[in-house]
Amino acid sequence: MSSDGMSTPLMVLGTSSGAGKSLMSAALCRLLLRRGETPIPFKGQNMSNNAWVDESGGEMAYSQALQAWAAGLEPQCAMNPVLLKPQGDSTSEVIHLGQSVGTARAETYYEQWFRPGWSVIREALKDLQCSYTHGRLVLEGAGSPVEVNLQRRDLTNLRLAQFLRARCLLVADIERGGVFAQIMGTLSLLKPVEKQLIRGLLINRFRGRRELFDEGRDWLEAETGIPVIGVMPWLEELFPPEDSLDLLERRGKKNDAEIEIAVLKLPSLSNFSDLDPLEAEPTVQLRWVEPGTFLGAPDAVIIPGSKQTLRDLNSINRSGLGRQLQTYAQSGGHVFGICGGMQMLGRTLADPLGLEGVTTTDPSNSLAGLNLLPLDTVFKGSKALRQCQRVTQWPDNAKVKGFELHHGNSQLIQGSHESVLPMADDPSMGWVSKNERCGQVAGTYLHGIFENGRWRRLWLNLIRKQKGLADLPTDIPHHEQQREQLLNRLADVFEEHVNINPLLGT
Repeated sequence: MSSDGMSTPLMVLGTSSGAGKSLMSAALCRLLLRRGETPIPFKGQNMSNNAWVDESGGEMAYSQALQAWAAGLEPQCAMNPVLLKPQGDSTSEVIHLGQSVGTARAETYYEQWFRPGWSVIREALKDLQCSYTHGRLVLEGAGSPVEVNLQRRDLTNLRLAQFLRARCLLVADIERGGVFAQIMGTLSLLKPVEKQLIRGLLINRFRGRRELFDEGRDWLEAETGIPVIGVMPWLEELFPPEDSLDLLERRGKKNDAEIEIAVLKLPSLSNFSDLDPLEAEPTVQLRWVEPGTFLGAPDAVIIPGSKQTLRDLNSINRSGLGRQLQTYAQSGGHVFGICGGMQMLGRTLADPLGLEGVTTTDPSNSLAGLNLLPLDTVFKGSKALRQCQRVTQWPDNAKVKGFELHHGNSQLIQGSHESVLPMADDPSMGWVSKNERCGQVAGTYLHGIFENGRWRRLWLNLIRKQKGLADLPTDIPHHEQQREQLLNRLADVFEEHVNINPLLGT
């Protein structure tokens, strides 16, 4: 594909899922930005329920939004033109250029969606190349590039690399063990024309002194003829997670934590990056609670977003966790729901189109909610997708920004206005119960609410006050500043341990 004026694209491939492609791509974007280039992140097809909504109201994977910030760009859905959002039973919602276009089953996906997917990928590339005429695409692959049963239908690895004649970096995770087999096995399954695209190898998550790998580096270079351009150390910093498993693995005990917040690990958990700012609070310990486990006595409970809200509500109720939540709230506990989590706190959830994974005998396909907020929610075919800025009234006045991403439309039950307060100047953004018997039960449709530093600290101070703890300062910046610092630290480590010149052809 012609890209006159643009620098040669770079691509980050991995020997497996979870090798570190997303963060290495982000680091590469930030390093190129420091060198005066305009890096343009791109992942042709991603599968994730951790989403972001761009300024035009289009959905994209959060990992590509993170890479856009690393590149100094505003995220746009063209950077991730095909997004698959798993919803259970081997089905996924299909998002093309930010908009939902249908549902696909795993066994028929490539028959039905390969050609449309490749078409929107090419369209997105054309748009980006027109917008950034002197930029450089930084492509991220998916999983392994040599899944032999899938290669002929590949949308985002070697097909794209060959199409764009990209220079590729192959990342292998040494923490998993068998790093030599990972690399040699991957290279042996490449066709000669594909192997020529691999310009560098990167060993990721190495523990200990780098010189201990010198012999391994020499062996790999002698056997493959490809330079090992870097050995990245194990990163002790907390970085935005690449997927929910990574997030849950970063749940180390904080010595200085003063409050414990239980977060429901829903089976169809989505937008878990909403919790990153709380993970970064030194006085907060998050504890993930799965349906079927004991809630205990945390200082607060958060019900996060869900891709299948009714299905997850069913799981909570069948396991007994729903009843535990009701008892906890009625005894004065703090409960906060985000998007689907807020919908679960309501009285009823009706899904007449069957969008949320449960079919009931009720004509409206309804389920009873936890009945901790006087809300009725109806799920509709259209989806609310928008960035927004609001001024909150609870816990106090604060300017907040974030985005909405939901099918359901929630309304207060008639006659209940005296028992609840709107959270913000837009009454539909969320509500808080005024019933002291139920403690502080609240919810919002605004994803990213905790990224707003002043609001997050105001909410935490409500919890701290109940424990007799001193207030935390509220004059702190938006979490995006902390995210910038983390990206810079990542780039610092990457620059120290990786020589990208062979990748650039210099």
